[in-house]
Amino acid sequence: MTKISNGFFIAPYSAEDTAEAVALWNSIVKAGRAFPQEDELDLISGHEFFRLQTFTGIARSTTDRQLAGLYILHDNNVGRCRHIANASYAVDAAFRGRGIGELLVRHCIEQAGKSQYKILQFNAVVKSNTPALNLYRKLGFVQLGIIPAGFRNIHGEYEDIIPHYITL
Repeated sequence: MTKISNGFFIAPYSAEDTAEAVALWNSIVKAGRAFPQEDELDLISGHEFFRLQTFTGIARSTTDRQLAGLYILHDNNVGRCRHIANASYAVDAAFRGRGIGELLVRHCIEQAGKSQYKILQFNAVVKSNTPALNLYRKLGFVQLGIIPAGFRNIHGEYEDIIPHYITL
């Protein structure tokens, strides 16, 4: 468990986290503004999904242990490109604006290095996700360019995506 100074900690995923982690993940999928997935997880598929990542981090409040956010870390590719990691982040709406996203990304960067990755790459940061874009800029990620109309949002509109990376 990693203690975080502003009242939150991040711990590795365990089976006891499944229901809350699935609910948070599905809330982001249903919102249709950030994750490419369209299908929701159930308890069985969710447990397998979170368990099979290189690392799934669960952020909780130190006071009441409420789930504040999570991230998944995994290979971005295979074989000769397996040294590049990819990650996704979810912050519960009730905890947004309190620095949870930054805590998750910083922890993920640290965990990616411990997992022997050399690069952390985000393939599809949606252009309208201004908080994420600002955070990645603040943390030193490099923007790779813009892929026009690379993401179809919940309303069926196409938005640009902006891949990013950081060397670990």
